[in-house]
Amino acid sequence: MSFPRYPKYKPSGVEWLGAVPEHWELRRLGFLADERREKVSDRDFAAISVTKLGLVPQLETAAKTDDGDNRRLVRKGDFVINSRSDRRGSAGVAPMDGSVSLINTVLALRDSLIAAYAHHLLRSGGFQEEFYRFGKGIVADLWSTNFSEMKDILIPIPTPIEQRAIAAFLDRETAKIDGLIAGQEKLIELLAEKRQAVISHAVTKGLNPAAPLKPSGVEWLGDVPAHWDVVPVASIAQIVNGYPFDSEMFDSTEGTPLVRIRDLGRDSTEARFRGRSIAAAEITNADVLIGMDGDFNVGRWHGNGTALLNQRMCCVRAANAMQTRLLEYALPMPLRLINAVTYATTVKHLASSQVGKTRVAVPTQTELESIISFLDHETAKIDVLVAEAEKAIDLLRERRSALISAAVTGQIDVRNAVLEPVA
Repeated sequence: MSFPRYPKYKPSGVEWLGAVPEHWELRRLGFLADERREKVSDRDFAAISVTKLGLVPQLETAAKTDDGDNRRLVRKGDFVINSRSDRRGSAGVAPMDGSVSLINTVLALRDSLIAAYAHHLLRSGGFQEEFYRFGKGIVADLWSTNFSEMKDILIPIPTPIEQRAIAAFLDRETAKIDGLIAGQEKLIELLAEKRQAVISHAVTKGLNPAAPLKPSGVEWLGDVPAHWDVVPVASIAQIVNGYPFDSEMFDSTEGTPLVRIRDLGRDSTEARFRGRSIAAAEITNADVLIGMDGDFNVGRWHGNGTALLNQRMCCVRAANAMQTRLLEYALPMPLRLINAVTYATTVKHLASSQVGKTRVAVPTQTELESIISFLDHETAKIDVLVAEAEKAIDLLRERRSALISAAVTGQIDVRNAVLEPVA
């Protein structure tokens, strides 16, 4: 769908805006909004989370503080933005009264800046870049922007009728795009379930539907082929722990890539070193790695050569390559069950002893080779579909961002694209 441009434009003098419609005003944000600084308690005003999807009632996963009496008041219709650059994009108009952490800046909007339009304009990619460009900080990748800096940012102000029309248009169009994104996300979820079901059946029942079964004595395995062995991981694999951060290995790790939990299954990794802060065990991309914190991720690092492993991960190395691959496929399910019953005050943690005690079913070598070949083929097909869905999501998000930016900066004229009259 294409949209017309405005008849006439004028230079804005602002890089992120470029030329804007000739009749639009350019105003500094400080003339359009006042900072709301009143401190309140979350007992009186419900806690609100400021996310990249907007403002929502406090998330269960949000970091919580004991200082609930030291929060910032938010009124319905206020615009709230997280001041820290590492939370880029976390902003939106408040749909209700409440309170947010002091890391956020709360703006009480004046009548000339309509909240529905501000919600899109001040969350657009161009404004976000400009907002954090005005910030200050002590490190290159983390800084904050306060109201004293952001109030000087120039923003475009169409007529009130146009502001409402732009907001109505974007509400409608972004809702359509969000629906398409949600559909792709649901597809990815279903594909993940199918992938797990294929793996689970292969590593617990094998590929021969006529094979006689026996009870495994293990809940997650159920009945397994009668001629398979059911053994603890430690009996067929070496478990290598990453070195603790305070070990004597500190001096020997400089210049070697560090594999992090989030690198599992990726094509490459990034070495990160901060002085003498990293120590680790040496691994290769043939090893199965397990994240010991959080979701207990299982996978392999696909980088080149050797890499290092810290205390938040362990390596499982079986006697031969096929058994190592079996563990790569078989371990995620029982570790998910362990994860479900593991608890801690802050982060779930898995001990390597728990990995070693986990029981798996081991087929004959010939069957194992067939199972691994089958799983590699079937999961590859599913992974292609997942990658296509993820690419579609990326394109939809790019389309969404571009549409918002074009509308709020006047690069397209959407006044006639609103189906219902805008008051």
